[in-house]
Amino acid sequence: MTGAGGYDAQALHGFAHDSIAKGSKSFALASQLFDRTTRERVWLLYAWCRAADDLTDGQDHGGAMQPGNDPVAAVAHIRRLTDAAYRGEVTGEAAFDALGLLLTEVAIPREVIDDIIAGFALDADDWRPRSEADLLRYCYHVAGAVGVAMALVMGIDPDETVTLDRASDLGIAFQLANIARDVAEDAAADRCYLPIEWLVELDIPPGQHMHPAFRPRLSVMAKWLADMAGEYEASARWGARRLPPRSRWAVLAATGIYGDIAREVRARGDHAWDHRARSTLLAKLGWVARAGWSVLRRPPQRRIARDGLWTRARAAAEA
Repeated sequence: MTGAGGYDAQALHGFAHDSIAKGSKSFALASQLFDRTTRERVWLLYAWCRAADDLTDGQDHGGAMQPGNDPVAAVAHIRRLTDAAYRGEVTGEAAFDALGLLLTEVAIPREVIDDIIAGFALDADDWRPRSEADLLRYCYHVAGAVGVAMALVMGIDPDETVTLDRASDLGIAFQLANIARDVAEDAAADRCYLPIEWLVELDIPPGQHMHPAFRPRLSVMAKWLADMAGEYEASARWGARRLPPRSRWAVLAATGIYGDIAREVRARGDHAWDHRARSTLLAKLGWVARAGWSVLRRPPQRRIARDGLWTRARAAAEA
């Protein structure tokens, strides 16, 4: 069935559902808590993000990287088809048509999507962070900007800067947790998102951080990442109060589920990378229940300050 803008809405919603079901079991579970319209829109945005990320890395839903992938050409392809989506053109590529369909329903400023694409470009350039500020800038582009886009999909006005900053904080918290969890996997792919200044501070030679002799020092960095993730998570939790109840329920559930990744890595210490940290189904359901109870209660009144946290305005200044 052809819908708005000439897009096959039914087919694209089905594609987006399959994408999130395959790409992120945790987010797929949390997304069930949205009302139907918001849920389908969230899936459409996820499908575009997932496909663009996979194109850059030469992966299929985050699987093994395929040899011979040209990430620079992939980012150019992403930009070209995203341009088409913003012009309302049907591209024939489901993920980009998913974005096009979403844009017929939600006004997402182009600069937000461009900020996300900038994260893919950093990976395509084999970029490495030198400082903590570099790390946070990367986390913003690959995840914080996604949080901003998701908040817009959930109905937050583009002018609600304070709430969108909190949404960015949630994405940054998620990415910090991912980096802490995936240190070994990233090293196997010849990637490292640990700031060079941190490695120098702990006297770890660049490229040698996975050597068993450095595990105790590496676990110190994992603690730093987990603690930082906790600060951004706390900020995001406070910001979620501005969301509609069902969206707040979904976001708070996802916040707890992903937060457990950072907490698990921190708790394991030197054994953080013996096997991949993940949340059990029981733990996920526990967060769904706690988030639901939190929504039923009066939102916390004590404001959680963002003092010292990275802010989206820096992305524009550094562009």
